[in-house]
Amino acid sequence: MTVSRRPHPELSAARHDSQVRLRFVGPWTLGASMPAAHTYELPFTTDGIAHVSFDTSKLTEWDTGFITYLVELLAAAGRHHLDVDRGGLPQGVQRLLALVEAVPEKADARHDAGRVGMFTAIGRRVIDSADSARAVLGFIGEATLAFGKLLAFRARYRTSDLLLLVQQAGAEALPIVTLISFLVGLILAFVGAVQLQQFGATIYVANLVGIATVREMGAMMTAIVMAGRTGAAYAAQLGSMKATQELDALTTMGISPLEFLVLPRMIALFLMMPLLCLYSDLLGILGGATVSVGLLGLSPIRYYQQTVSAISLGDLVGGVFKASVYGVLIALAGCLRGIQAGKSSAAVGEATTSAVVTSIVWIITACGIFAVLFYLLGI
Repeated sequence: MTVSRRPHPELSAARHDSQVRLRFVGPWTLGASMPAAHTYELPFTTDGIAHVSFDTSKLTEWDTGFITYLVELLAAAGRHHLDVDRGGLPQGVQRLLALVEAVPEKADARHDAGRVGMFTAIGRRVIDSADSARAVLGFIGEATLAFGKLLAFRARYRTSDLLLLVQQAGAEALPIVTLISFLVGLILAFVGAVQLQQFGATIYVANLVGIATVREMGAMMTAIVMAGRTGAAYAAQLGSMKATQELDALTTMGISPLEFLVLPRMIALFLMMPLLCLYSDLLGILGGATVSVGLLGLSPIRYYQQTVSAISLGDLVGGVFKASVYGVLIALAGCLRGIQAGKSSAAVGEATTSAVVTSIVWIITACGIFAVLFYLLGI
């Protein structure tokens, strides 16, 4: 069996007096093995050459790879101050070369990929961080002004949009919150039971699960779930609206995107997060009860009494308050990244990812701040 090989492109130079004729043979396409870049200068290195012409009678096919090669070849001829006759090139090639020369390359189109020094890289990171912090503070300020207009009954948004967002952030989030909260309570009880059994203090599993869930885990796990579910959705929605210039259209009509789009989302999460937190607390305690009753042999009444005695009203109020703050942070992060997104589909995806990361970072930071403040206040 004979395997046919595709011919390779060839370039040869024939000199006659002060003229050199470049002959192109075979397929000059991107898929072919075209001569290396250093061959650009080779035909012009001989002294006494003043004119360049082309012979493409044996050129079988060509595409943009051939155009790119010719552009570099003509640039090399220009550096040697040679007179170029393009009459031997195909008409299509000549038209494309004329188009390339009619629209010159931008000065900053090619970026220097050279190695950047350490101090330069650090400086760029510091400047980028400062710009990002300035943008975040500006967005928070504008959102605060929009909230002030809400209190003054001058905010412009649709009530129907708010009700839809409340439904999406509330009732439609119950299944995933149910699953995560129950499993977290179950895991806390199981881990605590393994340790407390060594001291015969399994009854305190109820204290462990109740306090941890009500004070921290209920609000935090609900917030993290909502950051991945609702915060990412907000970023994708606003990013898509920016890509399709809907945000620009609102601004053109004199409607603030902060009031019309961001404010209802902040209100929806601010209202729904406390309710979801209470629901998460209940499911977490039920998860702990499942382990305590099923594995440790505690009675449901005893587990209930121990939980009630361990949890204080301050613990419950503190957890609900944290959830409200986390809801505002999630809405701010999602809307901020959505508005900052570029005008492409890839940028929308990046904005969605950035929204989730930003939300989680803000939530964990706020949790640490609350832990210190509650300790100082004795709550």
